[in-house]
Amino acid sequence: MPSRERKNEYFIRVKQMFADFSKILIVGCNNVGSKQFQQIRMALRGKAIVLMGKNTMMRRIINDLIELDPKNVVKNLLPLVEGNIGFIFTNGDLAEVKTIIEANRVPAAAKAGTLAAVDVIVPPGPTGCDPGQTQWFQALNVPTKITKGQIEIVSELKLIKQGDLVGPSEAELLRKLNIRPFSYGLKLQSVYENGAVFDAKVLEMTQDVMRAKFYEALNRLSALSMAAGYPTFASLPHQVGNGVRTLIAIAAASGYSFEQMSEWDKYLNMSPEELAKLAAASAGGAAPAAGGKAAEAEKPKEEEVEVDLGGGGLFGGEAAKY
Repeated sequence: MPSRERKNEYFIRVKQMFADFSKILIVGCNNVGSKQFQQIRMALRGKAIVLMGKNTMMRRIINDLIELDPKNVVKNLLPLVEGNIGFIFTNGDLAEVKTIIEANRVPAAAKAGTLAAVDVIVPPGPTGCDPGQTQWFQALNVPTKITKGQIEIVSELKLIKQGDLVGPSEAELLRKLNIRPFSYGLKLQSVYENGAVFDAKVLEMTQDVMRAKFYEALNRLSALSMAAGYPTFASLPHQVGNGVRTLIAIAAASGYSFEQMSEWDKYLNMSPEELAKLAAASAGGAAPAAGGKAAEAEKPKEEEVEVDLGGGGLFGGEAAKY
């Protein structure tokens, strides 16, 4: 097929994909080989479609869609089309696609002149190298000793820091030790969904993380409302609880009683010893005596009294239920 016809067919197919799919993952493709791409495509078959192409062609396709409809939300993708990137189209679960992509990373050796993606740490122990190769270790200030005719690393050493260039000596040493510290694969950069663009970190947020952040924000809202004296649905249970505690304290100090105090009068008239026993009973009470079931049946069971005046969960406890 002539080149022009292939381009026209590619343009038609990609434009249709923008219309059919509402979710797109923008991924970096540095250091990803053709075989690895084939494995990723096979793993995503039926769940997503991996699209690679020249950035000029992708910009042309997006601009054509914008010309047809200036309000088309795909225009938000234009700033992202730069560098060695690719698109993954899906209508399914983005978290599942992310898991498949991360599972298809492959280990790689350190090459001189590349940037270290992570810290490279050389563990202590025997290296299998003969004493004649100590020059490699001495040049890199690796603490070693000779044990049973081979070089042994004495202590753990951080050989390369993340973001630093890998030097020829470091690369050769890691090759001798058979250490492949890096792994390469598609790197998630951005998420596009129904016109909105997010950072790829949003896919790391689980239900538990979102629930914890919601409770944290709710607690802060409650604290702010109480400090400002402005009642809200979040702060109202705590403010009512604080008001009840204040009324009980005033009534106990002045000897005044009101209708709602009737169930509290018995607690106000108790001695410190009786209150201590009541607190122990509320917390679960003491373990049954070793006399068996008969002794337990003869002993009258103390009534457990639970007192809840509200205010729980405001500063780190269990979240209040509304």
